[in-house]
Amino acid sequence: MTYRVVQWSTGNVGRNAIAGIDARPDLELVGVWVSNPAKVGRDAGELAGLGRELGVAASGDADEVLALRPDCVVYTAMADVRITEALDDLCRILRSGANVVSSSPVFLQFPDGVVPPEMSDPVREAAREGGASIFVNGIDPGFANDTLPLALTGISERVDQVRCLEIMNYDTYDQGTVLFDIMGFGRPLDETPMLLTPGVLTMAWGSVVRQIAAGLGVELDEVTEWYTRLPAPESFDVSSGTIEKGTAAALRFEVRGVRDGESVIVLEHVTRLRDDLAPDWPQPTGQGGYRVEVRGEPNYTLDLQMVGADGDHNTAGLKSTAMRLVNAIPAVVEAEPGLVTALDLPLIAGRGLVGRGGR
Repeated sequence: MTYRVVQWSTGNVGRNAIAGIDARPDLELVGVWVSNPAKVGRDAGELAGLGRELGVAASGDADEVLALRPDCVVYTAMADVRITEALDDLCRILRSGANVVSSSPVFLQFPDGVVPPEMSDPVREAAREGGASIFVNGIDPGFANDTLPLALTGISERVDQVRCLEIMNYDTYDQGTVLFDIMGFGRPLDETPMLLTPGVLTMAWGSVVRQIAAGLGVELDEVTEWYTRLPAPESFDVSSGTIEKGTAAALRFEVRGVRDGESVIVLEHVTRLRDDLAPDWPQPTGQGGYRVEVRGEPNYTLDLQMVGADGDHNTAGLKSTAMRLVNAIPAVVEAEPGLVTALDLPLIAGRGLVGRGGR
C-alpha cells in the first residue's frame, strides 16, 4: 500500500523529512505547505536540497494542501514560541481526516499528568472528529528516551533508576531562535531564558518521565527540575552567532521523576557550545549523542552515537527526528483514531529502506 503524504514546513527537520518521504517506496509526497512566501511555488526537491526536482510545488495555502486528502501530514513547524497556533494547526489537520506525525508540541508525546487537560483534550477531540490519529515524537523527546530505555529495561531483573541523557555540543546547530532566545546561550547568566522559566523544563520533558513511568508501571509522587549553567571563558563563534565572554555557554539540566524520595526516572541534558567546557560534566561517547543508564540488577549503560553523512552529529540529530516521524507513518495511519504514543504503536523499523541509497 502507498500512503499519500503532505509535508508541513521545510525548516531544519522538514527538509530532512522530505528526503525521508522520497526514500520510502510506500510513501508518496503529494503536497508541501510553507509559511515563507518566498518558498511558494518552489519544488520540494529544491527546498530539501536534494539536487533534483520531485514534481511537487510548495503552497502557502493550508486549505489547498488539505484538499489533496493526504493519508498523513508530517508536521514539523516550529511550536516552541507559538504553542497555541501549533495546537490550532494540528486540530485543523486532524479534523480534515488526515493523520499526523509531528515533532511538536513536545508535551503531546505523552501529555497525561504533564499539561492541563484543556491543552491536550482539543487535540484528542479533533482526532475523534476526523477519525484520525496523531503521534508526536522525534529523537528527544522521542526514540532516545522512550523506545530505547524501555527496551533496555526488558533485560533487567531489578530496576532502581532509569536515566536518559543527551550529551551534545550544539556549536553547529544553526537555529538562533532555539539556541539564544529559548535556551539562553549567549545571554547573561542573571537572565532567565524561556526554557529555564519554572515549569517549562517539566512541560517539555515531563512527558518523557511520565511515559517511562507508565511503561514500567510506576506511580510517581512528583516530577521536579534542576539546572546549572556555566559562562564562556572568552568570546567565540558558533554557527548561530557569537558567544560573548561571560555569557551562558554550557547548560546542564535534569527533569526527575520521584517516588518515595528517590529519583527513579531522570531525563538529563548536558549541552555545551565547545568541547572543552565543563570537563567534569558527563562526556559523550564519540562526537555526541544519547545515553541510557539503567541502575539495578544488572547495571546497563547504552550509548547511541550519531554522525551524519557530512560528519556532523547535529545533522544526524535533525535527520533522526525526521525519520522517526516518517518511518512511523504506516503504523500511525493504521492505528485507532486518537492521540497515540510509543506505548501504543508496534515496533517501527526502516522497512523498505535497505538498498535505497543514492535515490
